[in-house]
Amino acid sequence: MRFGLIGYGLWGTHHAEAIVKSPGAELAAIACQSEETAAAARERFPDIPVHRDYRPLLADASIEAVDIVVPNHLHEEIGVAALAAGKHVLLEKPMGVSVAACDRLLDAAEASGKVLSIGHEFRLSTQWGRLKELIAEGAIGRPLYANVSLFRFPYRQGSGGWRYQRDRVGSWILEEPVHFFDSVMWYFEELGDPDRIVAFGNGRPAPGTEGNEAAMAHNFSTIMHWPGGAYAVITQSLAGFEHHHVMEIVGTDGSIRTWWSGAEDRTREPSFEIKVQRKGRDKAEKIEAAASGELFELDQELRLAVEAFRANRAIVTGEEARKRILVCLAAEKALAEGREMKLDFSRR
Repeated sequence: MRFGLIGYGLWGTHHAEAIVKSPGAELAAIACQSEETAAAARERFPDIPVHRDYRPLLADASIEAVDIVVPNHLHEEIGVAALAAGKHVLLEKPMGVSVAACDRLLDAAEASGKVLSIGHEFRLSTQWGRLKELIAEGAIGRPLYANVSLFRFPYRQGSGGWRYQRDRVGSWILEEPVHFFDSVMWYFEELGDPDRIVAFGNGRPAPGTEGNEAAMAHNFSTIMHWPGGAYAVITQSLAGFEHHHVMEIVGTDGSIRTWWSGAEDRTREPSFEIKVQRKGRDKAEKIEAAASGELFELDQELRLAVEAFRANRAIVTGEEARKRILVCLAAEKALAEGREMKLDFSRR
């Protein structure tokens, strides 16, 4: 399957390598935002067309699928254009910076008949994905509570500083907690959708973030509730060091705890552990798993994308990803207004 890659920044370079390594995939063209990234792409892939605009790439009828790795505010524009051009689309998270953007992407996918898949690659992890398997097999009974914690170094600026610009990033809640909302809602899917959310946060002054405290909170915590009493606490600090991630889930019959630590988020040599205590057991057991982390999950995502597109299905559907965007935006509003927000996932 011939893939076009749109975006060759720091994360885009990893996507390019993942496509090249994926059985059944061919990197056919790259579109870059700047001359600097275009030069880097030409040096690394001298036999592949490199464009300074995504439109010539989309005009290539031989390209079957497009991998979009661009700043958040461009996801809707380029995703809709790729679908309209008849390409399957793998779109990096967040799906969009608004619910309306998500709806336009869903409409474009329906009109084109092509597959739109959103890059929530945590689901494909040997670690975070294993938790879903344990819950599905009944290891801890019905989920009651989750605690997700991330303590990490401040965000990288991104090309042109986009990650610190409100109109380009959308919000820092969309940038990383969107992964955690997706994980917990996936783990708790037997309970249906959550119904309300409240949030808290604060931060250090940073260039480009003034007046956007709710969107650019260095320290952010939220509590999300489900009908029936289950709830999840999600908290992160972007004012820490290294990259340390913890997930704890308690059910009616047991509990799971897992953690991941690395010098940075993209290390291939992390420390990690999964433990589960099942009903009637006095001690927790350690679950063996292969190494996890963003780069391993990305490799798996691109391998599975080829299979999924050929079968005309998504790895993570746009409908699911839209709900995560809605929750992120509700958490941002709850933080800004200091009140609990009701969650309504209907499409109007």
